[in-house]
Amino acid sequence: MRKIFLLTLLACCMLLGAVAQAAQITDVKWGVNKADVLRIVVDVTDTAGYAVDMDGNTLNLTVNADKGAQVPQSKAVKSSLVDSLKIVDKGSYTVVRVPLKQRLLEKSYKAFVLKKDPATGRPFRVVLDITPRQASYSGSGAATTVVSNRPVVSNRPTKTNSSIKQNTVVKTNTTVVKTPDKKKNNKKKTETKKVDNKKNTVAAKTETTVNKPVNKSDTDKLAVIKGNGRFRTSGGLDGKIITLDAGHGGSDPGAIGSDGTKEKNITLAITKIVKEILEDKGAKVYMTRTTDVDVFGPNASDAEELQARVNVGEKYNSDMFVSLHINSSVNKNIGGFSTYYYPKTDNDLRLAKNIQNKLAANFGVDDLGVRQANFYVIKRISMPAVLVEMCFISNEKELTLMKGQWFQKKTARLIAEGIEKYFA
Repeated sequence: MRKIFLLTLLACCMLLGAVAQAAQITDVKWGVNKADVLRIVVDVTDTAGYAVDMDGNTLNLTVNADKGAQVPQSKAVKSSLVDSLKIVDKGSYTVVRVPLKQRLLEKSYKAFVLKKDPATGRPFRVVLDITPRQASYSGSGAATTVVSNRPVVSNRPTKTNSSIKQNTVVKTNTTVVKTPDKKKNNKKKTETKKVDNKKNTVAAKTETTVNKPVNKSDTDKLAVIKGNGRFRTSGGLDGKIITLDAGHGGSDPGAIGSDGTKEKNITLAITKIVKEILEDKGAKVYMTRTTDVDVFGPNASDAEELQARVNVGEKYNSDMFVSLHINSSVNKNIGGFSTYYYPKTDNDLRLAKNIQNKLAANFGVDDLGVRQANFYVIKRISMPAVLVEMCFISNEKELTLMKGQWFQKKTARLIAEGIEKYFA
């Protein structure tokens, strides 16, 4: 009888482990075409978010998935661009480092995803194409995002305007450019979708909405606003400046539920409630978007959209930046809250913990914890910042919950309480 009990217990543990298992990288491959374009393909067991950034002469592809034990730490590459790849296990995510032999042009790399194909047995894949300076890119039409800002893939359509940079990642120490006061009525759902460059828009009152916080210069460079670099971390909410980013918006619906519910609408609704609660407690709150719009404007690259959201926080010298999103997975059983941070200050992790602890302790859904991630809006902004994933739109139970006012109001209240505790 004891043996049967132990076997049953072991089976349950294995089952729970399988359910809780995060997406895992099973292989990293590369290839070079006739135009000398290097393609790097990362095979993943489940849908995973990614981010692309340049660090000196190294191009980093960060994938929100564990590194499988069978994946080597490095791979030799025969290319005019690269001699080898480094695959670095960071625990909850993996970084594919590409040390470059030549300086890249702004449009020289493009990242996108390929969905899992049961018919061919191909897994979910994150793809990075790198083009030599002398070659011209004519990439796959499947390309979607260049720089992702969240743990799940964005549904924002690819822009085809050749005058727009698809792959620009701008350092935050570039020249400050003032944002125009007048909003550009870009027909992409003029509201707040581009505020955080994909999924990080924050709803606020119309008077604080910034639809076009960034302008492209005559040289087509990505404009970057840099604040004074000072932020407050204590002393209560009264007088604190907070920027909220409602994920997605406008041309980018974000993740979509089985019934057609769009992430961008849920994030905006919750963000507006958070704003109201914080303002009632004396905080000054700005939103990257307050309606269903792209923050930068139509035909913007991912870098432009995301930077536009960052610029809102920098423009107002915010004490904090909070981006709100809804998660999604091909595994419809996965659900729960998670909060992401990037350790650029001593306070990012503390902020993430305060918000996540409030959410985890007051909802009957899974606590997916606090996670470090290389997402654009939380990394490129100077003040403490987090990206909150408020359950899974792919989970039918959570989809039903998030459409209701009860869930939206409670989630907003708990996020506001976490923010208040951070400043206490």
